Amino acid sequence: MSRISSAFSSFFTILFNGELPSEVAEEFGYAKKAEEKPAPVVKAEPEIRTSDGALQMLSILQRDARLIDFLMEDISGYSDDQVGAAVRSLHEQSRAALSRYVTLLPVIDAVEGTRTQIGKNEPNSVKLIGNVPANGKASQGILRHKGWRAQKVDLPKIPSSQDAKVLAPAEIEIE
Repeated sequence: MSRISSAFSSFFTILFNGELPSEVAEEFGYAKKAEEKPAPVVKAEPEIRTSDGALQMLSILQRDARLIDFLMEDISGYSDDQVGAAVRSLHEQSRAALSRYVTLLPVIDAVEGTRTQIGKNEPNSVKLIGNVPANGKASQGILRHKGWRAQKVDLPKIPSSQDAKVLAPAEIEIE
């Protein structure tokens, strides 16, 4: 800073604020220079990806019902009775796991197979099938599927040390 600019800066700052500018005071030795403090270390929050919740739900279904094991196994060699017995257990365990973390409600709470009025719902809540008019609009039809809406999702927090992509760790028995 030149002496002339320091003088003008000092004059007007003293006139309007009643004190000497800190940079001028430091430059001419009237105040100690501010020591530069190191920037505080900020821990970066782990990046949360939209896929984390889906992977976490798959992990829960694997842990509680062995769903991935069932889906990845070739069941063509098993009889229908064997598959049916396995599916009954899988169904009960998967339903319990899903109910524990997600509250589901039907999009349209009516009896399937009955005539239903189509309200002014958001576009992705009702899917028209069958003889859909060219303009894509209809006022009523036969309810073929109620649909599902997640009212509440309450998944546990994923520990930062856990890799969300590992749905089930490998298991090794030590003998």
